[in-house]
Amino acid sequence: MEHGQDTEEGRGSLGLQIDVPTVFEPQRSIDTKNSSNSCYDSPSAPMATVHAPEKKLTLLAFRLAVLEKTATGLGTLGFIWATVVLLGGFAITLDKTDFWFITIILLIEGTRIFSRSHELEWQKHEATWSIAAFGINSFRAIRSSSHFIIKKVKAISFRPIKMVQKQSQHRSREINKSVQLETSRQKWDQKKMPTRTWETSDVPILPFLQWVFMSKNVSKVLFWLQLASATACAVLSLIKLIKHNYGEVAKGDPDKRNRQAALIVFYSLALAEALLFLLEKAFWEWQVNYCKVLEEVNKECELGPSGMVSIRRFFYDAYSRCVNGTIYDGLKMDMVSFAMDLLASNSPDEQLIGIRVLHKFATKEQFSSDTLQKIGTTLPVMERLVEMLNWKDPKEEETRTSAAEILSQLAGKKQNALRVSGIPGAMESISSLLHNHRMPRGVADEIPEKIIIHDNESYSFWTFNHLGLLILKKLARDHDNCGKIGNTRGLLPKIIDFTHAGERLLMDENVTPSQIKTVKRSLQVLKMLAIMTGTTGKQLRYKISEVVFTISNIRDILKYGEKHVELQKLGIEILTSLAMEADARERIGGTGGVLKELFTIFFKRGMPENQNDVRIAAGEALAMLAFESKSNGSRILKLKVIENLVEALEVPFHRIHAAKILMNLCIYIGADDFMQLSGVNNAAAIVLRATMSEENKLQEVMVGLAAHIFKFMTIEESSIMFKRDGIQEVELARALVQILKKYQNPAIKTPRIRRFVIELAIWMMRHKETNVQIFKDLGMRKEMESVIETTSKLENFNVFSGTVGMSQHKTTMHSLVETAMKLLEGE
Repeated sequence: MEHGQDTEEGRGSLGLQIDVPTVFEPQRSIDTKNSSNSCYDSPSAPMATVHAPEKKLTLLAFRLAVLEKTATGLGTLGFIWATVVLLGGFAITLDKTDFWFITIILLIEGTRIFSRSHELEWQKHEATWSIAAFGINSFRAIRSSSHFIIKKVKAISFRPIKMVQKQSQHRSREINKSVQLETSRQKWDQKKMPTRTWETSDVPILPFLQWVFMSKNVSKVLFWLQLASATACAVLSLIKLIKHNYGEVAKGDPDKRNRQAALIVFYSLALAEALLFLLEKAFWEWQVNYCKVLEEVNKECELGPSGMVSIRRFFYDAYSRCVNGTIYDGLKMDMVSFAMDLLASNSPDEQLIGIRVLHKFATKEQFSSDTLQKIGTTLPVMERLVEMLNWKDPKEEETRTSAAEILSQLAGKKQNALRVSGIPGAMESISSLLHNHRMPRGVADEIPEKIIIHDNESYSFWTFNHLGLLILKKLARDHDNCGKIGNTRGLLPKIIDFTHAGERLLMDENVTPSQIKTVKRSLQVLKMLAIMTGTTGKQLRYKISEVVFTISNIRDILKYGEKHVELQKLGIEILTSLAMEADARERIGGTGGVLKELFTIFFKRGMPENQNDVRIAAGEALAMLAFESKSNGSRILKLKVIENLVEALEVPFHRIHAAKILMNLCIYIGADDFMQLSGVNNAAAIVLRATMSEENKLQEVMVGLAAHIFKFMTIEESSIMFKRDGIQEVELARALVQILKKYQNPAIKTPRIRRFVIELAIWMMRHKETNVQIFKDLGMRKEMESVIETTSKLENFNVFSGTVGMSQHKTTMHSLVETAMKLLEGE
């Protein structure tokens, strides 16, 4: 619904303006009224399969799992061989050295297998804990224990400084906040409230040696324990295989004759297992630290520095699935499903990882289509995103922001928009984003007291305001969603409150774009609600006009928004839509200054051609406000604008609406103000010439004005006018008959043209008896018979809401035709 793309009105020929649909004519679809209300994205051709960068990680996890499972299989076989064959069969006859070697190897392997079975769990948790320090590469950090310890000591010593620096860098890159907001967020981080549960990364497993036995360091201990175990196993097995000293075998001793072969098999199995495990670790190190596969995937996914946390956790999960399940389980993983799973977690860190990945993939053009489709078909994820909109803790600001941005992307697709709005409490959650920090404290009851502080000291209200309005704007494209928005308690007043823009804001040269953007977006949402058709639209227009600030806020925009023409146009279009209801029409006209400001814009000269559309919109609004309203007609006459309106009948791009305003004044003016309209007589000649020469919409309104303007003229005055301006009544009659021949059927773009032609013809025949014969000679009777046969309900209404007529003419088309036929027959 962006209004930055101006229509071509006012830049081309007059015909371009004439074809612009208005509320005075029916539209086949309200969504196609203008570019700002275009429907949802049309289905595009199927996109080619997008390369998934994470496939490199799942493939690496698969290969590592093959080595791991092979090594584990050999280890299991070796363990069984040792326990069943060696220790079970030869325990008594084994040489003392072999017995202890085997026992040590079994203990070492048991330790390694135990540590291996738990290492992945700790590694996954470590990847999550490192979210606060995503720049540290854990793989490189464990390459040497001494270097690692030094790093750890430094990290502990300078942790407060590094935490602030890293969080500041992360926020500035990922969320693009201002320096002031970053400083405020650091303050919030320092004010974190204590929780009632342990942070898993800080649990001291033992009361002594706390650094070694902190939960977040256990994976490092297990890692080194495995390397030491595998190395020791390989060394011990190799020693025995090289020395080949398995003890002496006495001749004729059946208990020892197969001992040597059994020991060779065991040591070979143990060596093979250890070497495969060390090969796996070497391959791991090569791929991760030298080939930098994690950094490469992170770069392709464009997740930024913080993305390494997500990539590392994804890799561990894929590897864990391959190891704990079948080796193919990890190949089925993808980043979106991985992020969706983390989103359902109760851990704030895991939720943050998940929301970051989903946000990046949902907003990145290369992946957005598939990502949004997957999210849109997973109801629990959508419900979780909607729930996150209510999270008002400053520590969860990034999560809430990302959830809102993802939902704004989802709402851009019609099917997903319906699913979002169908979630119970969705509208209330979206409404929670629209906290206006300009409100008095007593109004903002929903926001915790600790958050309501000065803008540049805390919470990013403007960001949430923009996102909330953007989501509503996209949801409002659907008729049913508009009804839900209108029925959500307190939501409409919030939207209207954002339309407030006083003189100080609109006239300020240094106003921030975000403030103007908020006003613009709220006006766009309000316009979309106001133009709705049917019963829903009627109820919405009533509710909008009932809010006491609606019209006054728009009036301020009209009065002080000269530098923001786009805001003025949106405000005027809202007034036009609201004026479709009689009560709202009176409220608008009765609000001081609205009519005056509209006329100021309508008559304003010297505007660039690309801004003529705001003048056109002002004319449309004035015509609507003068429609069926004696009180508004009287207010317009008090502004002394009749002379200017008559002059505007000859101004390109404005003559249509000037004619509409004058026509409505002529039709609906009260008897007390009748004399004040006498100046409209001066427009008679202009109107008649346009009737005979113009086409389409301009011709329709000129014929309509001509049909009503003559009631302010006596027979003598009209005769003088025809003679003075050289207008032949026979030429006018011929033009009217030609119009009826041209429009054999009611036209959607000019639904009332035949009605106006017949009304003008009736006046002419009553004005002069000679005109009756002129119309007979021109074949008027035949055209009247054709009109009777083709008359439709379309021609009996003044105003249309989409395809529904809203104000019916007092005289039907059949009655007009019968009157004309009687005059032609001389009755």
